[in-house]
Amino acid sequence: METASNIIIKFRWLIIIAFIAVTVIFAVQIPKAEMDPDMINQLPADMAARINTDRIEELFGGTNMLMILIKTDDVLNTETLKRVKAISKQMKRVAGVDQVLSLFELKHIRGEDGAMIVDPAVKRIPETEEQIEILRKEIMDNDIVYGSVVSEDFTITSIIAVVAADVSDEYIVDAIEKLIIENPGKEETVMGGVPFNRLNVTISTKSDLARLLPIGLLIMLVFLFFCFKQLRGVLLPFFVVIMAILLSMGLIPLLGWKISVISIILPVFLIAVANDYGIHMIAKYQEDNVPGSSYSKKELVRRMFRSLGKPVLLTGLTTITGMLCLQGHVMIGARQLSILASTGIVFALGASLLFIPAVVSLLPMPKPVMLPESGNGKKPILERLLAFFGSFVSRKPKTVIVGLLIFTLAASVGIFFITVDADPVKYFSKDHPVVRATDMINENLGGVFNISVAIEGDIKDPRMMKKIDRLETEIGKIPEVGNTTSIARIIRQMSRALNDQGEEGYDRIPEARNAIAQYFELYSMSGDPDDFEKMVDFPYEHALISARLNTTSSPEMSRVVKQVKELVKDDKDVKYIGGTVMLFTELSRRVVEGQLISLSMAVVAVAILLMIIFRSFAAGLISAIPIALSLVILFGLMGLLGIELGLVTALLSSIVIGVGVDYTIHFLWRYREERQKGLDSVTAVKKTLTTTGRGIVFNAFSVIIGFIVMFISNFMPVKFFGFLIVVSIFTCLIGGLLLIPALCIVLKPKFLEPEINRSN
Repeated sequence: METASNIIIKFRWLIIIAFIAVTVIFAVQIPKAEMDPDMINQLPADMAARINTDRIEELFGGTNMLMILIKTDDVLNTETLKRVKAISKQMKRVAGVDQVLSLFELKHIRGEDGAMIVDPAVKRIPETEEQIEILRKEIMDNDIVYGSVVSEDFTITSIIAVVAADVSDEYIVDAIEKLIIENPGKEETVMGGVPFNRLNVTISTKSDLARLLPIGLLIMLVFLFFCFKQLRGVLLPFFVVIMAILLSMGLIPLLGWKISVISIILPVFLIAVANDYGIHMIAKYQEDNVPGSSYSKKELVRRMFRSLGKPVLLTGLTTITGMLCLQGHVMIGARQLSILASTGIVFALGASLLFIPAVVSLLPMPKPVMLPESGNGKKPILERLLAFFGSFVSRKPKTVIVGLLIFTLAASVGIFFITVDADPVKYFSKDHPVVRATDMINENLGGVFNISVAIEGDIKDPRMMKKIDRLETEIGKIPEVGNTTSIARIIRQMSRALNDQGEEGYDRIPEARNAIAQYFELYSMSGDPDDFEKMVDFPYEHALISARLNTTSSPEMSRVVKQVKELVKDDKDVKYIGGTVMLFTELSRRVVEGQLISLSMAVVAVAILLMIIFRSFAAGLISAIPIALSLVILFGLMGLLGIELGLVTALLSSIVIGVGVDYTIHFLWRYREERQKGLDSVTAVKKTLTTTGRGIVFNAFSVIIGFIVMFISNFMPVKFFGFLIVVSIFTCLIGGLLLIPALCIVLKPKFLEPEINRSN
């Protein structure tokens, strides 16, 4: 370490220029970064649910729908229908809209003089009450529109634009909003659907990055000044954070990645964590620079590096190890975050060990900050608090251990109430337009998310058509299913048009293949066969049963998936099961798997690393105790407060392990040094807490304050993430200041004992 510190001082200008140059190179890449608001893209492309969904879309086209919801007392009144017709007509002319579905575009199949007539669901706008009631009855008998584009109480109707896959969300939402403005009305108008939801995710993500970063940095500046009361103590760790953020964010476009909701965590994480190493370095510098000290400024730099070089490097390695364990997560964003955050920490670690000492060695000697006594004869409040901890732990170490174990055991009850939910709607607050639109669709128009079952075979075969009809009926009986569609439902509607009620063929699938083929021929004479493109392919070799769910809850969607799979079990004609319900169900399952894998990897990796650091098996076990208690409290709190384990909160454990173990390492490292000097365990604990304890407290509160800024995020899971991290880091701090010192006094671990004691 002596040689390294001399090299830093000798090449300080080169070190400073190199760090600044690297930062600038990566910073200029940031404007090239693109947004990816689609939650589905967090799933690996080779996942079964995603592959099946993609294949279904290849057969039947995408279902990327933007919806206008119009709500009034009765949507069949003349003025509302005129407005719906005008918007529908103009929507078809919008570039990028492949298909429009509304009361004026969807069909009404009826019989007339033995012939099949296919008209729009609303052929003419009614002008009298009698005409309105006739139309109401026709719609109620129309399986295609009733409960799908018009609510059962006729208070809500929808105009749906099926959007091409290559159309940007911003463009299409803006175009549809203009249609609404150009066609005003007294009705309540709400927009919803996947493009609208994704655009809101994009807007909220940009807003979060624009707000959280500057506010977080401002809070950090105030905190650093409060800690060090010295300009260099504020600016040097601050510059390290800025450089780490610029490098990590600039790495995103360089790697060909995009910014997602999970990316919001990256700059906040670096604000909270990247300055920890610099904080310890500055705290040590101030500890040595006291009145009466004879150290020169270069010697102060050498002592800072010699004393803290190893523990700072080791705590950085544990944080990096914890983050890299997110590679065991299935979510693409989590794996990307682990690389980006780890790279940022590596850079911050290097800057703290090299850049900060290099700059400090150039600056003039500052006035001492740590004075023996304050003006009123008392020590500063932090020193008094740490001295109290030292005294309390020394007197009652077993009480501390038992008390913390009892508290952890009580909190662990909440673990049994944890729920897993990847519901993307819960990203927003209850009064958000996305939530409002989703609730309206789920409660009145069948639902937002769909599950699709693709059937392969001769679709015109009566046996196959009856199977489709039977399966659709069974799926429709599931309580969470809002409505269903299939080509079998259309065939039955045709049968009602061609047969009188009471006749054998009424509302039934024909018994002969030729009869089904004839139905399709008759329809094509009056209607458009393209009306069926979402239900059957034109070779009539594949058919699709689609069910929309009236819920977005992952546990409820999982139950539906389980029941649908049970219905089609061992059915060789079922080719694929896909849809957004399958994707989010798979995502929920993978969230749990990823949590368990990354948690296990982090615990094992960090424990092994600590065993290597202290050359002791016991070191890994003892260091893991406060982390284990913190995680139990974390998950217990999630269960007690009803915070779901989801896309963002599933990242917690690896971060807590990687960051939270730092306080234990710093304490044990300094405690071992004091024991080597000949101090007994009690005195060594007190000395460690009143010296290194100061840096530990500053370190922990810098993380806590850094993550507090997440409380103002636009996304609910990000707010919960910030809250849970704050609680977890605080419990790790308590573990480092109380539990670990108590264990050192009670157990007297051999790896921390002086060499002479180990020999004896």
